[in-house]
Amino acid sequence: MASKGMMTGMQGVYLVAAELTKRGKIVSPTSRNAIGADLLVTDHQCRHAWSVQVKTNSKPAGFWLLNENSGKIDSDSHVYVFVNLRPKDERPEFYVVPSRTVARKMTTSHARTGSVWHEFDRRDALAFREFWDAFDKPGAEPPTG
Repeated sequence: MASKGMMTGMQGVYLVAAELTKRGKIVSPTSRNAIGADLLVTDHQCRHAWSVQVKTNSKPAGFWLLNENSGKIDSDSHVYVFVNLRPKDERPEFYVVPSRTVARKMTTSHARTGSVWHEFDRRDALAFREFWDAFDKPGAEPPTG
């Protein structure tokens, strides 16, 4: 039986796939054991392609957990979509963040127990809320102001 965390993750992946499909992209989920990419995305002319890592929280939270390799990925064609699910029928929060930003802003914490946590803070994601233009202009940054 799938854990609650696995179900939350799958929900996020399919919500992001639906959003991208609604925006005219061709989207394919990867196998669940693909490291670094949950979705493969292209435009209809196959001129641009992206790998997408989706990170989902079951309720609004101030950060998303990452793996240690997230700090090493710096590519115009790799995008993170951070999702905060909302209660009932409310629209989830989507933050579409280029991997370059995630690599630069990711933080690492060490717990007294020896655990190591890699995370991306919601404050660093705010400028990227609903930034689906990242899939129309590779390497794009959100408008400021």
